[in-house]
Amino acid sequence: MPLAPSFAVMLRTEDNVRIDAAHTPSRGSRDLGIVLAHGFTGSLRERPTRRIAHVLSGFGGVVSFDFRGHGRSGGESTVGDLEILDMDAAVRHARAIGYPRVAVVGFSMGGAVAVRYAGWRAAAGEVDAVVTVSAPARWYYRGTRPMRQVHWAIERPLGRLAARVGKRTRIRSRGWDPVPSAPHEAVIDISPTPLLIVHGDADSFFPLDHAHQLHDAAGEPKELWIEPGYGHAESAATPGLVRRIGEWVTANA
Repeated sequence: MPLAPSFAVMLRTEDNVRIDAAHTPSRGSRDLGIVLAHGFTGSLRERPTRRIAHVLSGFGGVVSFDFRGHGRSGGESTVGDLEILDMDAAVRHARAIGYPRVAVVGFSMGGAVAVRYAGWRAAAGEVDAVVTVSAPARWYYRGTRPMRQVHWAIERPLGRLAARVGKRTRIRSRGWDPVPSAPHEAVIDISPTPLLIVHGDADSFFPLDHAHQLHDAAGEPKELWIEPGYGHAESAATPGLVRRIGEWVTANA
């Protein structure tokens, strides 16, 4: 099945980082924009992300983008900290091209950024609905083998070189200072914006307690979907799940 056409966009963040983005026009509602955020080492150009954008475009226009340090975007990845500025640039672009309602949908690291961004901008009313998929609730989690490998890629020079060469992901060598608020700390500030938390019971990166911790800390209105057999993030997302997310966004934004 051919994917919906998208159009390249170049954005600038408040701290002057160039962000590579794309706009997939809506095949559904003309007043709903959906900002789509990928996971760590992902990209808007990877086929799983493009498929998700295609399905979501049946519900609204989709602005997808590469976080700093990823793909063709500039800068270096701060693994969930300054990435809220990247999402801010994408949301502002969605508003500028005419979408009066804007929802953010983030996968894995993108889900953590969506929570932190929506909490930060809640008072300004920038976001009308928030969806996190496979998102962590807390930082520094090393309880699974995939996450120990992620920390190796972030913290070790050889790991950062491997991420740069193998995944086109440039990671900042210095750590956080100060440490940004964790998703489970930031999520309370999203209320009363509607929040949907989606997590699979077969997620090999973050076990279900991350989803429950986020949900327990969030204010109303909120929903938690535990998806049987669903793995992690974009690569495991089925068209059926993405359509259900699109329906939820349409109803709640």
